Amino acid sequence: MDLHTVVEVVSPAAVGQWRPGDAWLAGGTALFAEPDPGVTRLLDLAAAGWTPITVRDDGLEIAATCTVADLAGFEGAAHFTAFHGLATACCRAFLASFKIWNVATVGGNLCAALPAGPMIALTAALDGECLILGPGGERRMPVARFVTGEGTTALTDGELLRSITLPAAALTGRTALRQGSLFTHGRSAALIAGRLEPGGGLVLTVTGSTVRPFQLRFPDVPAAGLLAAALRDTIADDDYVDDVHGLPAWRQHLTGRFAEEIRAELAA
Repeated sequence: MDLHTVVEVVSPAAVGQWRPGDAWLAGGTALFAEPDPGVTRLLDLAAAGWTPITVRDDGLEIAATCTVADLAGFEGAAHFTAFHGLATACCRAFLASFKIWNVATVGGNLCAALPAGPMIALTAALDGECLILGPGGERRMPVARFVTGEGTTALTDGELLRSITLPAAALTGRTALRQGSLFTHGRSAALIAGRLEPGGGLVLTVTGSTVRPFQLRFPDVPAAGLLAAALRDTIADDDYVDDVHGLPAWRQHLTGRFAEEIRAELAA
């Protein structure tokens, strides 16, 4: 899609350059996917040269401009088993060609805030924290609260997502992932991730089927009935997505089924 209203590209860009009519440009796979006549200038973040993935003592820092290909190809920090257990599967959930993998970014996927966004599932499941830069300085918030609805985030005018930090405490242990769609190569209608914490607790993250991420935490692996009740109490009927990729009732059914499969797998 041509953004025919754009008259200038600033490269590389910085936070203080933002003005009304600007749009942050990383991979551009979402930005160029549909018309946006309100955009008159692009601020190029990819040219900033941020390191895609940084291994730290307290976890991993993933730059917003880290591509899906960079993430899928990362083999460092082998001891972060939970990360490696989910990252490859979430990258594959894009169901996209290598051309998209080499351009689409982790931050772009979060900022597009599509329910099926697999980078939302990955970073929320691993207790990711967003670093947000803006005219008023910087602030941080959990990925699970960054995405506020279908296509909406907590970003305000002039703010950008700089990176996502995954804490070391969430990066080890066993994980399980389930993905379902109407078609073999269709968009995710439910993308559910489970993670066992070092102390034996279960963290279940629901995306794909809902308008925003939902996270359920249990001190230990719950019984099937307790899990089902927690899902009903946490996610309202109108929190399930209703579009051509699946009806809400079906998505709710998939969520419950996948959650139970994950519970049983991690309890084994």
